[in-house]
Amino acid sequence: MKQQRHNVIRELLVKTAIASQDELRRKLAGRGFHVTQATLSRDIHELRLSKGPNGYSLPSEEGDSDDAMPEIRDVLKNFGLEVRQSMNLLVVITTTGGAQPIAAGIDYEDWPEVVGTIAGDDTVLVICPDPDKANLLKERIEGYIG
Repeated sequence: MKQQRHNVIRELLVKTAIASQDELRRKLAGRGFHVTQATLSRDIHELRLSKGPNGYSLPSEEGDSDDAMPEIRDVLKNFGLEVRQSMNLLVVITTTGGAQPIAAGIDYEDWPEVVGTIAGDDTVLVICPDPDKANLLKERIEGYIG
């Protein structure tokens, strides 16, 4: 099922510009694949999609694929601006369009401090199991943002 979904995502990106995760989710649903935001974030990461001014695009065939995907620290340094904590929740303020790559990167890291993420355009909500874990994660993210 996952391989079929990945093939459909590749096909959609070749045929049309897709500007957001929500648009991609809707197009997948139209093709019979109903996925959560977390699953879609993992798919985007696994497919090594990048997001630019024209939307998502497939990775180029050049170079080693291991070198193509930036680490979470690089994504946070490039797109992250600030992180705020409220109890067990973190809000990561990003550059415009930077929330989706950050959320996907955080989801992919599978950190024990993270229950899940929700991404907008310039804001990521990170849900942690408790305030102590949220504080640990806040400090880690602040270290990456610089």
